[in-house]
Amino acid sequence: MMALVVHLKKVSHLRGKGDRIAKVSFRGLPLCSRVAENCGDVAHFNETFRWPIASRLDENEMLEIQVFNYSKVFSNRLVGTFCMVLQKVAEEGHLELTDTLIDENNTSIKTSVTIEIRYQAMDGSTGTWIDGEFLEVPDDRDGVFAFETDSLLSGQSHGSGTSHGRSLHGSIPTFRKAGKGVFSAMKLGKIKNSKDDHKRDEPAVLDMEDLDRKAKRLAGTLEPDTISLASVTAVTTNVSNKRSKPDIKMEPGSGRPVDYQISITVVEARQLIGLNMDPVVCVEVGDDKKYTSMKESTNCPYYNEYFVFDFHVPPDVLFDKIIKLSVIHSKNLLRSGTLVGTFKMDVGTVYFQPEHQFYHKWAILSDPDDITAGCKGYVKCDIAVVGKGDNIKTPHKANETDEDDIEGNLLLPEGIPAERQWARFYVKIYRAEGLPKMNTTIMANVKKAFIGENRDLVDPYVQVQFAGQKGKTSVQKSSYEPIWNEQIVFTELFPPLCKRIKVQIRDSDKVNDVAIGTHFIDLRKISNDGDKGFLPTLGPAWVNMYGSTRQYTLMDEHQDLNEGIGEGVSFRARLLVSVAVEILDTTSPEIISSSDVQVEGVSNISESATGKMEEFFLFGSFLEATMVDRKIGDKPITFEITIGNYGNQIDGVSKSPAAKKKKKDGENEEDENELILNSSEDEAEEEGDLVSVSTTPLMKPVITDRNYFHLPYFEKKPCVYIKSWWQDQRRRLYNSNIMDKIADKLEEGLNDVQEIIKTEKAFPERRLRGVLEELSVGCSRFVALANKDVNLAGRTKLDRERLKSCMRELDSMGQQAKQLRTQVKKNTVKDRLKLAQSFLQRLRFLADEPQHSIPDVFIWMMSNNKRIAYARIPSKDILYSTVEEETGKDCGKVKAAFLKLPGKKSFGPAGWTVQAKLELYLWLGVNRQRKDFLSGLPNGFEEVKAVEGGPGFLSLPPLSLVYSMKQVFQLRAHMYQARSLFAADSSGLSDPFARVFFSTHSQVTEVLSETLCPTWDQLLVFDDVELFGEASELREDPPIIVVEIYDQDTVGKAEFIGRTFAKPTIKMCDEHYGPPRFPPQLEYFQIYRGNCTAGELLAAFELLQIGQGGKADLPPIEGSTDSERGPILPVPLGIRPVLSRYRIEVLFWGLRDLKRINLAQVDRPRVDIECAGRGVQSALIQNYKKNPNFSTLVKWFEVDLPENELLHPPLNIRVVDCRAFGRYILVGTHAVSSLRRFIYSPPDKTSNNWASAAKLMNGYMVLTDGSTQPRSLPSLSSRTFSRPAGDVIVNLDTEPQIRKMDTVVKLDAMSDAVVKVDMTEEESDKEKKKKKKKKKGGLDEEEETDERVLDWWSKYFASIETLKEALRTQEAAHAEAEEREDLEIAAEVAGSKIKEKSREKKGVKDKKKGQPPESSEKQPLKAKVDELVVFNKELESEFGNFEDWLHTFNLYRGKAGDDDEHALDDDRIVGRFKGSLCMYKLPLSEEITREAGYDPNMGMFQSIPHNDPINVLVRIYVVRATDLHPADINGKADPYIVIRLGKTEVKDKENYISKQLNPVFGKSFDIEATFPMESMLTVSVYDWDLVGTDDLIGETKIDLENRFYSKFRATCGISSSYSVHGYNIWRDPMKPTQILTRLCKEGKIDGPHYGPGGKVKVANRIFTGPTEIEDENGLKKQTEEHLALTVLNHWEEIPRVGCKLVPEHVETRPLLNPDKPGIEQGRIEMWVDMFPSDMPAPGPALDISPRKPKRYELRVIIWNTDEVILEDDDYFTGEKSSDIFVRGWLKGQQEDKQDTDVHYHSLTGEGNFNWRFVFPFEYLVAEEKIVISKKESMFSWDETEYKIPPRLTLQVWDADHFSADDFLGAIELDLNRFPRGAKTAKQCSLDMIRNEHELPTISIFKQKRVKGWWPFVARDENDEMELTGKVEAELHLVTAEEAEKSPVGLGRNEPDPLEKPNRPDTTFLWFLSPLKAIRYLVCNRYKWLIIKIVLALLLLIMVGLFLYSMPGYLVKKMLGA
Repeated sequence: MMALVVHLKKVSHLRGKGDRIAKVSFRGLPLCSRVAENCGDVAHFNETFRWPIASRLDENEMLEIQVFNYSKVFSNRLVGTFCMVLQKVAEEGHLELTDTLIDENNTSIKTSVTIEIRYQAMDGSTGTWIDGEFLEVPDDRDGVFAFETDSLLSGQSHGSGTSHGRSLHGSIPTFRKAGKGVFSAMKLGKIKNSKDDHKRDEPAVLDMEDLDRKAKRLAGTLEPDTISLASVTAVTTNVSNKRSKPDIKMEPGSGRPVDYQISITVVEARQLIGLNMDPVVCVEVGDDKKYTSMKESTNCPYYNEYFVFDFHVPPDVLFDKIIKLSVIHSKNLLRSGTLVGTFKMDVGTVYFQPEHQFYHKWAILSDPDDITAGCKGYVKCDIAVVGKGDNIKTPHKANETDEDDIEGNLLLPEGIPAERQWARFYVKIYRAEGLPKMNTTIMANVKKAFIGENRDLVDPYVQVQFAGQKGKTSVQKSSYEPIWNEQIVFTELFPPLCKRIKVQIRDSDKVNDVAIGTHFIDLRKISNDGDKGFLPTLGPAWVNMYGSTRQYTLMDEHQDLNEGIGEGVSFRARLLVSVAVEILDTTSPEIISSSDVQVEGVSNISESATGKMEEFFLFGSFLEATMVDRKIGDKPITFEITIGNYGNQIDGVSKSPAAKKKKKDGENEEDENELILNSSEDEAEEEGDLVSVSTTPLMKPVITDRNYFHLPYFEKKPCVYIKSWWQDQRRRLYNSNIMDKIADKLEEGLNDVQEIIKTEKAFPERRLRGVLEELSVGCSRFVALANKDVNLAGRTKLDRERLKSCMRELDSMGQQAKQLRTQVKKNTVKDRLKLAQSFLQRLRFLADEPQHSIPDVFIWMMSNNKRIAYARIPSKDILYSTVEEETGKDCGKVKAAFLKLPGKKSFGPAGWTVQAKLELYLWLGVNRQRKDFLSGLPNGFEEVKAVEGGPGFLSLPPLSLVYSMKQVFQLRAHMYQARSLFAADSSGLSDPFARVFFSTHSQVTEVLSETLCPTWDQLLVFDDVELFGEASELREDPPIIVVEIYDQDTVGKAEFIGRTFAKPTIKMCDEHYGPPRFPPQLEYFQIYRGNCTAGELLAAFELLQIGQGGKADLPPIEGSTDSERGPILPVPLGIRPVLSRYRIEVLFWGLRDLKRINLAQVDRPRVDIECAGRGVQSALIQNYKKNPNFSTLVKWFEVDLPENELLHPPLNIRVVDCRAFGRYILVGTHAVSSLRRFIYSPPDKTSNNWASAAKLMNGYMVLTDGSTQPRSLPSLSSRTFSRPAGDVIVNLDTEPQIRKMDTVVKLDAMSDAVVKVDMTEEESDKEKKKKKKKKKGGLDEEEETDERVLDWWSKYFASIETLKEALRTQEAAHAEAEEREDLEIAAEVAGSKIKEKSREKKGVKDKKKGQPPESSEKQPLKAKVDELVVFNKELESEFGNFEDWLHTFNLYRGKAGDDDEHALDDDRIVGRFKGSLCMYKLPLSEEITREAGYDPNMGMFQSIPHNDPINVLVRIYVVRATDLHPADINGKADPYIVIRLGKTEVKDKENYISKQLNPVFGKSFDIEATFPMESMLTVSVYDWDLVGTDDLIGETKIDLENRFYSKFRATCGISSSYSVHGYNIWRDPMKPTQILTRLCKEGKIDGPHYGPGGKVKVANRIFTGPTEIEDENGLKKQTEEHLALTVLNHWEEIPRVGCKLVPEHVETRPLLNPDKPGIEQGRIEMWVDMFPSDMPAPGPALDISPRKPKRYELRVIIWNTDEVILEDDDYFTGEKSSDIFVRGWLKGQQEDKQDTDVHYHSLTGEGNFNWRFVFPFEYLVAEEKIVISKKESMFSWDETEYKIPPRLTLQVWDADHFSADDFLGAIELDLNRFPRGAKTAKQCSLDMIRNEHELPTISIFKQKRVKGWWPFVARDENDEMELTGKVEAELHLVTAEEAEKSPVGLGRNEPDPLEKPNRPDTTFLWFLSPLKAIRYLVCNRYKWLIIKIVLALLLLIMVGLFLYSMPGYLVKKMLGA
């Protein structure tokens, strides 16, 4: 049984007394020792641990021993750890050793451990030691890995012996210094060593080549997926602990204006709140406003209008602009309308979306004046922001189904909740300090004379901008230190979609206010949206503002800087602010409902709230000032350093705040200024303080060479020091520094990995593992360090929250990194690298501290009292801490600082040149910790103090340093070559030379004329270079070398091309000159100009110390062997690359599109090819106009090139025009910078598979290069076809639609490999259809598609559906693949290794072509329509530019633009050279030349067609254009097509399409052309204008020639199925069988052999397919066409010659406009067919004319209404009633509205109408849109066509006679999908609208006739839907023909009249027949009442009469009259 036994003897050199315990872990299994009790400095354990192991011991497994101080109560404390790799043990089986432990900081400690290890292998043997594996070692402080140096260098130790520290007894191999770190462009490692380690040797470096060999040897035994590799950078560059890394990019990126285009499409609005409104959408970006048209009386208007805004501004300015969408109700010329709701978002949010866009998303509207109200509606829109060079992939624009799922598609970035709440943002402004003078002193004196007082010259106030709103504080008159104590309150939805709050201090002025300084608060940095996150909060904290210099001038040229644009060049002021956010409860009654900005006072805050005041000390020493620009070289120069206002000469501060307070009021500040100016005498203040010295003494520069000067600071280095007082908030900076350092290291590591991948070295995955390991260590270190000083004064809420979230994030990042490390495999490196890069961005984001503390340090170079150039250094970079990780990266280090011009001056060429280069030492820290401030300086100096003696003499910092030690060196610069330089001359070439600067010396190489790829091959020797400091330090830390490349001009100054930095390899005089470090290897250095890469330099630099023996001891320089070059020394042999013989064959095809040169046309051009001094010339083209092709096709030349492909020089192509009298004129040039893709690799004879037969790497066979062919890659993996012996059967069904691949059976070598490709699921589909039919009865008729109805568009739309489907499944598959990968990883971690085989099989299955692998269950049954392929990009990008054998090289001429990244290069193109290259090492193997039919004249270019002119019929089909850029004022365009080919131009002007940005053209054009003269096809879209010339909208160019000759056969796409009639008719004049025969003949392959039973054999593949075809009459005939077509569709599976043939397709090409380079102006969908005239003529063109809309008539009968709400009150009786009528419309808006008559006086809400509406309309079935043509306005010239969704709107109204009618409710039915009507009024309810999605819907186009009840709805005040009535309606749809046959009348008219409604009589109109009306009123309602009243009256009358007549009667009676 195998076992590992560890005997732990003792642990010695422990500190103190106590109990100890040890833990020994191996393979993740820890074992604990007993507790060694109460032991002193030695703990004797004497214990044995045994691990039985199942698998044999790997040489890279680790053993870990941890020693703890044991505690019964608390947790054990770690003393140290010992790790070792069990390499030796595996090899020898036994090992005894004693070694030291390391503590948790990875530093070595004294404590050591003694162990003995035994390993018993099964067979008694042990593994063998393999040298050269990367193994990791725990490192010193910062990632320098100490490797031992014995195993590789055969015992020859170099330098000062092995590095000391923990020796691992040979368990770590060493690596040679790899000079082949190609592109190591300045990886100057920043590595800190432990302090005692100065004499340490440079760690040896891994050599990739060696590793490769060893890895091959080792492949069998080692599991490579666990090895990780330490920091290569730490190893490839000389380690460095006294210098920091210079930044190579010079030009400021920000502040420079750029072109942007913002395009916004407003599609529609829904659910707008309000009754019967006429909405308009206003789109506002910044200050530009645009409006849509108005739609009348609808709550869901459909607009589909497109707006474009163009900007030319700096990015930051653009990203802060607010996009505002607002809906306005009833706006017209006179009134501004009422606002319904708005939506705001800043441009940056859109730009940082994936693809820079939101597509088809719904914006939620809210009302800013009433924040208690909820959502006011939704607007559906697309918003895209395009900068130059961004391309936006718009999803395909065809028949979109309306996404009705509003909630799921809200216009919000990822992760923002749909329900946003209102919140108050409180920005409190307390006070400011250090404001500059804003008036001139003259004004001040005038004021003083008049008013008699001296006041501060500034009147500041603060303005805050957020989310498009502004707020201002009050103005504080005349105050440099204003106190406001005010808060500005914004009310905005939270989380806001605007990222930055802009806080600006402004100076109030009578004339105009000016900005003093600006600060942006980024809300993302002051909040955290995680589950443990926090709301935005900031401060109270000081923010620093930077801007222009502090001298006041009336016209400040750098005013932009104060506005926050660009990098500030000076401190302006600091402002005390705080930000808080409170989420509002909008339900509470006392809330203010408006969202206007408010300004309120706040209480003062105490002095200490922002932290305790501390005295800081800044020290700087100028070690060198070189490269001073010659313009300023004649005057004395001084340097000034400032921090805040301290040290500033104009209005600086020098005393501490305490001292200031002591000063009597009488003194004014000017005395203080005096103090500063005379500060060189040591005027100590009362407190015995030192006075700051902020400037160096004046000194006149000395000339270095003709461009630059330097200051003679030889041994005397001037120093400056400044004391300043700031709140002590160092903790913030410390935490930032720790994170920055982790990030720097990560970035460096990731660059390494990319480097390894780029240069194709071995094992990038190991390096990545090392990087991730370092990351996880760094993260845990942060968690350990950051949580300190938590209770300091001035800690804000943000500090606490940020600390928590940073600790959480870094902790989880560390965990993830660990996890990731285990997942890094060879094939996943790239994906994992992406993940690691996301870590990097996250770290950088976290490290940026939003609450400033100490302002940045500025260094100014001053000459003649003018400020010339500056450098700005963040204070955190130079901040000192006692903890190493917290120290700034440049603190106490020598930093190379490059000074640049301020502000706009530094844009363009001025910004590229260096104003001065400083070697600068800076230290900033708290005064208390000052004692070490000189410790980082190079040793060997003495301090020079100001005055000898004196009280505080010792503590004073020096005024200068004098170096007594100096070393003398010789620098050798081996300048080999440069490539891909900028073109600096008008010829498109440069005359480059390089200037090398080192210290104060400079030298130049020779000038090589007219080349972009100079090979100087020159050694520059700098003798007697004096460097100051100790030798050993210099060895580790040489100064950097600057190389600048210039273009020599005959007149004037040489022009700057670019610059790069390098570090030399150093040899001290006691070292041996020999391997591994010498001679140094050539490396590539990236050259930059501004921010752009400007080429690469291949060079090597060595610095050799000159000892006592003088130069004689140096290695000799070989003299110039070259007599022609005179004194120029070549690069010596050991350094220049090893050469071998290559032959380069050139295929000369032709020249195209040559422009005029000096106004003369090119007539007799010739091409010269040159590479490494050899070359070949083409034949002369005798008459370029007649035939631009070459007569001789192939020529070759031989040349000596380096063995290493990466060092190959570029190949130059130059075209010259031969004029009369032997003059030659250069036309243009092209440099092929990398020849790798043209290297020929002979085919591998053993395998007969198509992929290995690649002729060129991606030359002849682009297909072997997967990357160029994302979807046209073969479906069968190359591994399936193992041997040529067997045949492979590919079984295909007729219908290649829904493919599903079942199994791929791999049989063994000699048998027939049967590849079963199951095509469709057609059979099962049919079965299902039958069943479905039976079930549904007759309803299913619609599903079957009628052949006659199908046209080309059916095919097109079906294909687009497939395209979308494919995209969706692709996304799903992607997610699935990731999931699977995770599972695999989990499985592997668990230990089960899934072997490759199963994965291969799976790979074959997954590599499905084009269509997604879909099974029939998921597939909705759609009619079977033959499809084509819709590419959503150009065909070229799909097929590798059709450069399979014919390449196109652009010829350039003219200067390269100043602009970023060659954006303007298109203007420099003067033509194109077509041809190809092929290079191979000599001698070539015989086999190739022996092949049958080998033509020696053609070399490698066999079987290439001839290039004689050929006539071709070109047929261009233009389908449509989308998203055109509007060309007219109304935001539309009137597009038409223009096609140009050679001299032919086809203008389709009369068929322009009015006012359309998405026109459907549907046209084909035939043009006869002759290749090669006419081969560039231009398709342009122009805008038609009634007056004036038509404008170009955009154009696209297609190179037809490459397509014509390509072996992808792009002449006519191959359809998926063959038919002889109908919509899918075969377009090519050649039938599939003919094409196949021809392809087989050309490819020299056997076949095709048609066999019985539908089989065909080609080469050794057998394909099957159907053999019958139906003609027009439905007769079946036998044919072989289907079979042949099957083979063509699978041509890529044919061995050796196979490739994907171009399918029948539509390509989508971007339209570009030369005036707006790089920004898409729309897209055009089209395709091109080409038919050579020597073939049979093609048939007529396909008809793709746009579908004519079909005419329909919709008849809507309104029968009855019910339960309509009652609006009116009766005059007499106060009763509720309504006068109901129904209004309806279908098209557009109300122009065709129809009303029923009025049902007056309905008392129950019931109405009877029997009224018919008739709506005729034109309808596009495929797009489900109604087409209307109408004039936009009375001024329009012609009608515009609109497409709108078919929606029938019915509304119910209450008619009023004198006032406007009242709107009661409405319903909108989408005729394609609306709910079925209810059977009775009772069943009709709101749910029919509410749950529309759940209910079954019907389409009137299928049902034709529908009757039922539908609800009317409206919204009440609370925005709730309410039912306002029900309507019984009948919808009947008839086609126009049917309508003619059976016409009907409107209303109740003839023909086919409806009967009169049975209405109660009350509905009469009262003023027509008042009596009747009254009768009804009276009779019906009050009949009984009237009767009662009459009776009562009669009674009363009777009583009255009785009473009246009673007395008389009585009298009568009594008197008896």
